Amino acid sequence: MNPPSLPGFVLDYFAAFDATWTDDTPAGEVRFVVLDTETTGLDPRRDRIITIGAVAVQAGQIVLEDSFEALLQLAYNGPSVTVHGITREEAQEGLSEPEALRRFLGYLGDGVIVGHHIMHDVETLNAGYERNFGFRLKNRHLDTMDLTLNLERDGAFAGRPEFTSFSLDALCAFFGIAEHDRHTAGGDAFLTAQIFLRLLRAASRAGRASLALVAEAFSQSPAAPEGGAAPNPPRADVRFGVGVSSSANVRK
Repeated sequence: MNPPSLPGFVLDYFAAFDATWTDDTPAGEVRFVVLDTETTGLDPRRDRIITIGAVAVQAGQIVLEDSFEALLQLAYNGPSVTVHGITREEAQEGLSEPEALRRFLGYLGDGVIVGHHIMHDVETLNAGYERNFGFRLKNRHLDTMDLTLNLERDGAFAGRPEFTSFSLDALCAFFGIAEHDRHTAGGDAFLTAQIFLRLLRAASRAGRASLALVAEAFSQSPAAPEGGAAPNPPRADVRFGVGVSSSANVRK
């Protein structure tokens, strides 16, 4: 039951989950919201959102008309802001944090959030929603790194060069995606959406057709298949540096 003190737009958001996607929903039917945020740092509690960018993927397509971008108002324009190409004037003329979060919530609905190292984005948004409205997001989320690792272990990329890195840049290179507007929220969300489409196609060929199988978290120690030994995990020490966990707040 939702607290009665929550604003109406938050209650409307919660109501969207009364009939939402299930584990068995075919991935092609799900509205995925591919998300990227640019932030002033890597601490979700202390740092703030600079920009939010998102675009929907549904039925095997990037839905450009179903997209979202917001620049938030910042009192100062330090290096963490200017690195994203945002001027002092733009930073001062952006949306207030409560207004940007309200608009994004209306856009997001019950969409399944997708991103690269997505937990940083989700937890930064959660910190903002808790700070301003007293609630956390209910959306399911999916990390493209987890999906890539699961597909690699499934043998979905057999015959292709081995991954040497799982950064966003490395995945763009692997899938032949030209990088534009890198390190902007909207640009990185669009790049991630293109990667995600290729992963969804590979997932379908590998038998990962349902939402549960596409969104499965990667484990370095999977259960052994019936009658056999557990497969060897990828060499995470070589290719990750910071570790495998998709919840690590690492640069994309």
